[in-house]
Amino acid sequence: MGTILTVDDVWKLFEETNRLFQESRRESQASEREFRASLQASLQASLQASQAEWQRYRQETGRILSEMSASNQETDRKIKEVSAQIGNLGGRWGEFVEGLVVPACIALFTERGLQVDEVYTRAKKTVHGKRMEIDVLVANTVDAVLVEVKSRLRVEDVRTHLERIAQFKSFFPRYADCRVYGAVAGIVAESDADQFAMNQGLFVIEQSGETVRLANGTEFKPRVW
Repeated sequence: MGTILTVDDVWKLFEETNRLFQESRRESQASEREFRASLQASLQASLQASQAEWQRYRQETGRILSEMSASNQETDRKIKEVSAQIGNLGGRWGEFVEGLVVPACIALFTERGLQVDEVYTRAKKTVHGKRMEIDVLVANTVDAVLVEVKSRLRVEDVRTHLERIAQFKSFFPRYADCRVYGAVAGIVAESDADQFAMNQGLFVIEQSGETVRLANGTEFKPRVW
């Protein structure tokens, strides 16, 4: 036989249900407060971390900019030093040409059987819009020696001078009937540049102490154009 519910039983069930509902509501509100507090704390921590990271970023950026500024200053200083060195090298080139090569040319080539007696520096000529310049031209009535002078002699400089020699008579017809020789001189010479010049039949003038000399041996036979 089943249990018979009275009015009091129903009322007690209602009260129990209401109590459980209220407890559930309070727990839900407590959980919501806890969630909000946790979320707020998390956001605050994230914000503080972001601010700290931003501060580190600013400091690192400032450090990098300071290093770049210092590096730029060092680069500027090195550029000025190199420019000064280049300027000094240009001065040395002038001294090398005017003080050593030019005064020695007549004696050097006379010793090799070329009785030259004229020396011209920077001989220039323009023909049909094309220009030629000879650093040092040493000559007599039957011979002419074209000397190319470089602060640093390279193989490419030798090749260019060979082309210049080949065109010389068309620019300077006064020497059309002369025997033309070539020579190169350098304060320093890159590897093989001087030997390449000799192999091409050119005289090589090199610095020797406070003067210059021909690097070619006495058995050397110069090329004639």
